[in-house]
Amino acid sequence: MIDVEDLIALVRNYNPRCNAEMIRKAYAYGFKMHDGQMRKSGEPYFTHPVAVAAILTEQRLDDATIVTALLHDTIEDTRSTYTEVSDLFGEEVAELVDGVTKLTNLQLSNAGTQQAENFRKLFMAMSKDLRVILVKLGDRLHNMRTIKSMKVEKQAQKARETMEIFAPLAGRMGMQWMREELEDLSFKVLNPEARNSIMRRFVTLQKESGDVVHKITADIRHELEKAQIEADVYGRAKKPYSIWRKMQEKDLAFSRLSDIYGFRVICGSVQDCYRILGVIHQRWRAVPGRFKDYISQPKSNGYRSIHTTVSGRDGKRVEIQIRTREMHEVAEAGVAAHWSYREGVRAKNPFAVDPAKWIATLTERLDEGDTDEFLENVKLEMYSDQVFCFTPKGDVIQLPRGATPLDYAYAIHTRIGNSCVSAKIDGIRVPLWTRVKNG
Repeated sequence: MIDVEDLIALVRNYNPRCNAEMIRKAYAYGFKMHDGQMRKSGEPYFTHPVAVAAILTEQRLDDATIVTALLHDTIEDTRSTYTEVSDLFGEEVAELVDGVTKLTNLQLSNAGTQQAENFRKLFMAMSKDLRVILVKLGDRLHNMRTIKSMKVEKQAQKARETMEIFAPLAGRMGMQWMREELEDLSFKVLNPEARNSIMRRFVTLQKESGDVVHKITADIRHELEKAQIEADVYGRAKKPYSIWRKMQEKDLAFSRLSDIYGFRVICGSVQDCYRILGVIHQRWRAVPGRFKDYISQPKSNGYRSIHTTVSGRDGKRVEIQIRTREMHEVAEAGVAAHWSYREGVRAKNPFAVDPAKWIATLTERLDEGDTDEFLENVKLEMYSDQVFCFTPKGDVIQLPRGATPLDYAYAIHTRIGNSCVSAKIDGIRVPLWTRVKNG
């Protein structure tokens, strides 16, 4: 378990003037309230709130959010009360802890109408203070990282819930790194054979091709140095779940996938972003239809970046994202960038969105139309890379975009998939290779 002084050091890395005394007080209070409670792993329960607080320091969040993380299970699981937390740590923290408690108690169902209602409740809970969902996402991430201590059935339930709700929510909020990790941790539980197969392919590829990431990173840096542009270049292999999803969508074997590596170029100005784009397109051939300019047309969560895919070494495609340092902060923290500290102060990032306005664009729809319309307008936006189909009983089946009726059949049951010879969509007979749509 992380020591309180080590936790304070993590906060001081980005906020030297943090309220260290309040963090110490919350740490001691949480330790006392959870004393004697154990996790399924056999560890003291308080290791969990401390781990959640540490995760949120990576988002460079304010003192109230860090303290809330330390206390987020006290009202629900101990003798602590709202009044006591308010008296000791202030009403702001008490409201946040209470909000996380209410969010935790939301019962999520797979039934279509109930599912829409759950999303209504989720966004209503977020509307009061978005930091509630930031703590909940940190809570879910740590629980997924330590999921092996749960029973197998519980693991599957939590993994499905994470894949269907919390991972897309993190992505919707602009926290792409968290979405990817939540997806991959869920994938590890739900389809371990497929994930292990992809990991083995990576090991083989590494032996055959060497360190591809290092080579391409060096190539990009060399071109930028020649153009006298200062920038940081990072590269990585894409997550196993992302690769598996692409294999399913395009019906391709791993060996036929091209863009399994991604690179980021972080520079000092918007002008440099476009200069770097020019340098890259002069050096490597751009892949048609794979260019997106989110600088001139940013996403609703504040995300800005230039995306381009080029044919790199040996004709292999690589995706390159280009953005400024301030844009990168928003790309990492998403809507949470509003609370992030930079160089010791809560400096306003010009690219960060106002959380109140962002959540208002979602919650204002709660009073417009019925639950089906709300599910269509909001939930499906979060799952932009997936489709949702209804069974004759009204249950919702989640499939990757590009899925066919045969994929749908297998999603219901292997036996149905094995015996499937024809399909009807909305009463109309269609070929088995037809791409299904939402509905």
